Amino acid sequence: MSALPGNWEGQSTARPSLFNGQYYSWWKNRMRDHIIGENYELWDIVTDGPLVTLKINAKGVEVPKTRLNCTAKDLKKWEKNAKAKKWLFCGLSPDEYSRIQSCTTANQIWDTLQVAHEGTPQVKRSRGTLLYSQYENFAMK
Repeated sequence: MSALPGNWEGQSTARPSLFNGQYYSWWKNRMRDHIIGENYELWDIVTDGPLVTLKINAKGVEVPKTRLNCTAKDLKKWEKNAKAKKWLFCGLSPDEYSRIQSCTTANQIWDTLQVAHEGTPQVKRSRGTLLYSQYENFAMK
């Protein structure tokens, strides 16, 4: 496919591509490049999850910090997750936004969209197996 049909926005460097439920793989690559262009660490947050802020409690176990216990460095980590979420939100149509509105991290948003539009790895393998068997059956006929 050389060009997408319909009225699509231009090649802006200031705003991400809009995803309206069609051409997910195209949007996914564009969004990845857009976020990496903003800040590479944001892409790590999208793919790996937010940078966790931990403290050691009285029992010697690491637990997540509350906002009251956070340092300025910890708040910067939270800010980066919020920025990554913002870029993802800005690239979604209202229908797609309703799919991910309950997600709290950029990683959850990305994974939810990926499962919704590509399926889980198990579903992908099943599709591949099904297509292969259909091809084999076609070749035999």
